[in-house]
Amino acid sequence: MNVTQKISTLILGSFLLGCSHSFDRTVKNVELDRFMGSWYVQAGRFTAFEKDPFNAIETYTWNEKEDRIDIDFRYNKGDFDGELKKMPQKAWIYNTDTNAHWKVRPFWPLSFSYLIIALDPNYEWTAIGVPNEKYLWIMSRNPHMTKAKTDEILSVLEKMGYAVNDIEYVKHSKKK
Repeated sequence: MNVTQKISTLILGSFLLGCSHSFDRTVKNVELDRFMGSWYVQAGRFTAFEKDPFNAIETYTWNEKEDRIDIDFRYNKGDFDGELKKMPQKAWIYNTDTNAHWKVRPFWPLSFSYLIIALDPNYEWTAIGVPNEKYLWIMSRNPHMTKAKTDEILSVLEKMGYAVNDIEYVKHSKKK
């Protein structure tokens, strides 16, 4: 990372994560090959770029040539048949010991810490957070995870000390 990128990251990181509390715990290990693929966003506290999502899905693909993860995030805005929003992003593994702390760049020069804070042993669901706890994403491999299961995951996160207030639930269409 060059000096300009470091300065931009520090400035934007301070803006995005400018809270005195910092949650930095992640899962102990993520097998990247198992984590790659499609994840259905079930609930969370979303960024300004993710307003009113329906059918939200995030797909991770390992880009061997660039030594990074290519992210394809898409959703319908406002309802099941709403405008399709697409947000391609890039991610780099920040902590290679655990593979659970990434740096995600939606667009240059913006980047942020992406923490895999909970993960089902069978990779059926995951919870993603950021250090200041402003954003949270609960995702599953199945588009139709029950609200009870999502609430169970939120309860686990709360016991870990992660803020779980102001959660928005995402609806997924039954049609394929």
